[in-house]
Amino acid sequence: MSDKKAPAPGDGLRSLRSTGIFRAVNFELYARPNAVIMTIGLAAMGICVGYIAYMRTKYENMGYYAAVDKEGEESFVQKKSKWD
Repeated sequence: MSDKKAPAPGDGLRSLRSTGIFRAVNFELYARPNAVIMTIGLAAMGICVGYIAYMRTKYENMGYYAAVDKEGEESFVQKKSKWD
């Protein structure tokens, strides 16, 4: 008699037989989701995206716009009038 229980619906890859090396290399497939770590990661990602958006609008409100130069790099250039 084995101590293994029968696979239940929702077990996914955890119920299949595999080697220790496969489990070590593909850890994310076998680890259970952690809501606390996921929340911290989503908050950090949101803060980063918000900061980038804030900096972009800050430069645009100062009179700068995103321009692409000949090499294909984006840079912020101050708007100039042809009349000056």
